[in-house]
Amino acid sequence: MTTTTHEDHNEDHHDHDHKPQGFLNRWVFSTNHKDIGTLYLVFALLMFFIGGAMAMIIRAELFMPGMQLVQPEFFNQMTTVHALVMVFGAVMPAFVGFANWMIPLMIGAPDMALPRMNNWSFWILPFAFTMLVSTLFMDGGAPAGGWTLYPPLVLQTGDSFIFAMFAIHMLGISSIMGAINVIATILNMRAPGMSLLRMPLFVWTWLITAFLLIAVMPVLAGAVTMLITDRFFLTSFFNAAGGGDPVLFQHIFWFFGHPEVYIMILPAFGIISEIIPTFARKPLFGYTSMVYASASIAFLSFIVWAHHMFTVGMPLGAEIYFMFATMMISIPTGVKVFNWIATMWRGSMTFETPMLFALGFVVLFTIGGFSGLMLAIVPADFQYHDTYFVVAHFHYVLVTGSVFALMAGTYYWLPKWTGHMYNERLGKWHFWLSVVFVNVLFFPQHYLGLAGMPRRIPDYSPQFADFNMLSSIGGFAFGLTQLMFVYIVWKCVRGGEPATARVWEGARGLEWTVPSPAPFHTFETPPEIDDSMVAHGEHM
Repeated sequence: MTTTTHEDHNEDHHDHDHKPQGFLNRWVFSTNHKDIGTLYLVFALLMFFIGGAMAMIIRAELFMPGMQLVQPEFFNQMTTVHALVMVFGAVMPAFVGFANWMIPLMIGAPDMALPRMNNWSFWILPFAFTMLVSTLFMDGGAPAGGWTLYPPLVLQTGDSFIFAMFAIHMLGISSIMGAINVIATILNMRAPGMSLLRMPLFVWTWLITAFLLIAVMPVLAGAVTMLITDRFFLTSFFNAAGGGDPVLFQHIFWFFGHPEVYIMILPAFGIISEIIPTFARKPLFGYTSMVYASASIAFLSFIVWAHHMFTVGMPLGAEIYFMFATMMISIPTGVKVFNWIATMWRGSMTFETPMLFALGFVVLFTIGGFSGLMLAIVPADFQYHDTYFVVAHFHYVLVTGSVFALMAGTYYWLPKWTGHMYNERLGKWHFWLSVVFVNVLFFPQHYLGLAGMPRRIPDYSPQFADFNMLSSIGGFAFGLTQLMFVYIVWKCVRGGEPATARVWEGARGLEWTVPSPAPFHTFETPPEIDDSMVAHGEHM
């Protein structure tokens, strides 16, 4: 009888690149950071289109005054599920996909620190979202209380209530596991010579984001657990009739919700901070100040939550405090914007697609930041609150902010992932169409809000008709343009001009020292790091 050693067994099942054989072994049981990163990115893209389809239903209903296509209850379900799918299904998993793919490559690690947990944290997501989307088909429909899930409205949801709450719990578990993995990887697995202040900014922003996730996801879990006990165990956390307070939920939710906004934008700052120096052909201006600015944003995000709640009847002192604390966030954010501009100043810039999206991000995200400052001012916020001005503000931050950064990062690293160059001409078309239509979609909503149109309503006064029609046209066109993105990525994966190891002339960093496509296993022996490999940092 012969015994097979573990090594023999591995050789039977792996080809020359040591990839697992068979679809199940390669994708379902994968512990490889690149494959899990790919799974996250594909899943996020699918969710982006599911959430986008819901947005199209919303915009189709608002195309003209009067009730057109759907019932008001279903419209409210769409606004709620659209937001949950986009935030927890598209934007966050996409950034986790980038973290999985790029962090080990950028710090010279062979893989993520906890590969099996990595697999598990991904595979929770498809089940959680299947459960969340299935609520649309249950008696009474999906939750219709807005993505903030405020009681008492959300407690009036039908049978689907508990399914949606359980899905949110699962998403939180996935996020916490992913965050633990990121922290363990960055703190323990950097190559020799990769000190903290030599790490690429994308790695820094993810380290800070991971701590935010661990801090706030349990707060959301607590809030939805209290909703569950109010509904099924007759507690009165949020029920005024039993001595509870519905405003308490808002405090708990926004203590999670405000850092959550920065969880979705800090990794975007990291991506932009990698791309701009590459295409400006200069080191990032003020690297250390960028690290401190990111940490300051994260710290401040915990002490500004009630600026979402100026209209609930807070004491005047609290309103003044939250107003000034919110304004303070503009300082580290301004540092970032000025540093990006200073990096481009007198650089020999070229305008490939990743740079175009990065520039679009800087300009349009700044508009979102300015409208956020407007919302921070208490007496003005009494007018803006719960109008389309707020909708315009957070979509400028999340779409032209987070989503544009994700697209910039995809174009930037796609040749490294696939080994092929994407079609540059189509990429530029995709950028220009996106940037035009996203502004046609969201800019008119500022005016609608200033004119007093409330959000989350399926019907509206005819005075708002023109801007709503314009906004809807922009929405359909923006949605269609994203099919172009899928086509560009698909063509690039299938083939194209071969990519070199250093895809972009100005690129610096460890990920550009491995071949394109990046081999299945990289850095099995830690790379020796010298200043030429480090994009920026203390030893430059």
